[in-house]
Amino acid sequence: MTILLLALNSEEQALLIPYNVSLPNQRELLFEYASFIKSIYYHLYYGIREWLPFKKDEIRRELEIAVKCSLTAMLLRTSKSLKHLYLDEIICNQFVYENLYENTTVTSVGLYLPRNTSEDFKSKAIDVLVKTIYKNNTLKHLNLQCNNLGSESGKALADVLCKNTVLTSLNLGKNNLGLEGEKALASALYKSTSLKYLNLEENGIGSEGGKALADALCKNTALTSLNISYNDLGSEGGKALANALYKNTTLTSLDISYNDLGSEVGNLFANVLCKNASLISLNLAYNNIESEEANAFANLLCKNTSLKNLKLDENNIGSEGGKALADALYKNNTL
Repeated sequence: MTILLLALNSEEQALLIPYNVSLPNQRELLFEYASFIKSIYYHLYYGIREWLPFKKDEIRRELEIAVKCSLTAMLLRTSKSLKHLYLDEIICNQFVYENLYENTTVTSVGLYLPRNTSEDFKSKAIDVLVKTIYKNNTLKHLNLQCNNLGSESGKALADVLCKNTVLTSLNLGKNNLGLEGEKALASALYKSTSLKYLNLEENGIGSEGGKALADALCKNTALTSLNISYNDLGSEGGKALANALYKNTTLTSLDISYNDLGSEVGNLFANVLCKNASLISLNLAYNNIESEEANAFANLLCKNTSLKNLKLDENNIGSEGGKALADALYKNNTL
């Protein structure tokens, strides 16, 4: 920790002055230690907590944030090897933001905000990220899972996706995006040429959101992996997505589990995959698919030569459906 403190500039040191942190007296580093650091994860934060002197909880928390801000800002400024960055509420610190905005090495960012974070602060954090994505030409992976961001943040991210040509992976799972946020993201998929992985699990998008995504998949030629599990898609949303696979030839992985699709949709997916040759992985777990549809999937497995991973667990396929699938596996040589 002492070595890292030596690399702080005057602005970064100023963040620590109110807490009487003793900074090292040595003025020059023997060499640039920060250049060897490739990632900042939560382990750094644990190290800071262990290093900090015992103080009252409120003061200790403020001091912890100040140290995190100063060290993260310094590493963003000095490290020539930094690729992966874990951020929490420090994202809105001026020095962290400014150095992130100017950084040209980071390729992956994960943001994890505390549960009690205010909506106003979330909005500011997303604004920082949006401005960074507009400017940045190296950021490829963005993980925003479990931040309860809401629909407005979804819209803001959708706007930047329409223009960004670098980002390849976006995780927005469990963010309460709702129908409006999801529709904005679906519209962005019409224009996005770089995004390959999109996670929208557990966002309450419903059947209308499923239809909007299906329309986007009919035209998008970049996305290869989509997770829309736990979204209450129902029969109508499921049908639209299944039919989209007739036209889409780039998607290789689809997780549509826990969506109460029903037997009719299960049968439709089986029929679609007799013609779709691009999908490699399909997760239809927990969707009330019954034995008749299991027979349809057994027929599919005798014809499809591209599918390598099929999940049908916790469906009502029964013993007869299980036997049909087992028999089909003798003939299938790809699953």
